[in-house]
Amino acid sequence: MERIIMHIDVNNAFLSWSAVDLLNKGYGYDIRDSYAVIGGDETTRRGIVLAKSPLAKKIGIQTGETLYSARKKCPALRIFPPNYLWYQEMSAKLFELLSKYTCDIEVFSIDECFLDYGKVKNLYGKPMDFAKKIQKEIWNVLGFTVNIGIANNKLCAKMASDFSKPNKIHTLYESEIKEKMFSLPISDLFGVGKKSAEKLLKLGIQTIGDLAHAKGENLYPYFKNQSMKLIELANGIDTSEVISIKEENKGISNSTTLEHDISNRAEIHPILESLTNNVALELRRQNKYAYVVCVQLKDQYFKSYSHQKKLKNATNLTKEILETAFLLLNEMWEGIPIRLVGVRLDHLTNQSHHQVSLFETIEQREHDVQLEHTLDSLKEKYGFNVIDNASLLSSKRIVFKNAKHE
Repeated sequence: MERIIMHIDVNNAFLSWSAVDLLNKGYGYDIRDSYAVIGGDETTRRGIVLAKSPLAKKIGIQTGETLYSARKKCPALRIFPPNYLWYQEMSAKLFELLSKYTCDIEVFSIDECFLDYGKVKNLYGKPMDFAKKIQKEIWNVLGFTVNIGIANNKLCAKMASDFSKPNKIHTLYESEIKEKMFSLPISDLFGVGKKSAEKLLKLGIQTIGDLAHAKGENLYPYFKNQSMKLIELANGIDTSEVISIKEENKGISNSTTLEHDISNRAEIHPILESLTNNVALELRRQNKYAYVVCVQLKDQYFKSYSHQKKLKNATNLTKEILETAFLLLNEMWEGIPIRLVGVRLDHLTNQSHHQVSLFETIEQREHDVQLEHTLDSLKEKYGFNVIDNASLLSSKRIVFKNAKHE
């Protein structure tokens, strides 16, 4: 059976999904066709651009810059707050639509996934025809566009989906690697982070083709045991499987693919806090408790790691889940640059028979539970990030913020 992998990636997900939401509510125009960005609270000068429209991009507005700076470039700029609950809903609808055709889907982030098409090719025909069908159906049913990359492995499918946007379909089969990939700059190689790209440039390796033809012994002093992996990536070699999560696995998880590889804990901690916020809030919405906390990492070479801990008492308190998540991160991570972070809660139950330890009281436990419910109400009313994350680890202090989410 020929191996055919598709990578499906939502074009400008946050802005597109906000546009769909606004149009559904009767908004007068499609913000994708205007000078618009998704961002936090402009008045604080700390809000940043999370997503930008094509017109905003043309005048130089960049993802990650401050809203204050973006406004100076475009006084008429419209700024819309992010709606993460809606984004999760749209993400779920996308993956539900795709699951009609196959169960072999690996969710890579909130707005992208891999699909093992080789296993269902006999049912749906030529890969390009199927990709066009999916692209059209997503637009007609959900109202946004996607890029689709088609290849013989996940690496090349991901590379292909990034060739040009939006609403495009590209192939990068094994026979096309030299023609389509070797001439690209080394920074475009999926799995090579910013720091690694800088090292390679200093070694005179400017294109993916340069790296593909490099010798492992020349790279070893700089990249050690990862040298041969880098050369394999440049040659389009990837044997990793599409790992799908079966329906019967009813845990709650949230993950994010980072804009750049992260190599220090100070940067990972706030991301882990945000993900924990999401899963803990969903856990409480379902009136459930979790016995198992799991932290998932994927490094710049696509290697996945996970580490989990079974708790003595099932919990739905953010503070307790976050403490465990930090502990797991410290135990499992060896400092290799990370490109994906995830938190998962498993072994869910409808009841929690909490046994009070020597270091807490029943009153303190009840106080923590009541505090979580209060914070949930505030988040629902004023926005997810109305509470400073520092308050999660110190229930005696609540810091209110103006921004709904940054």
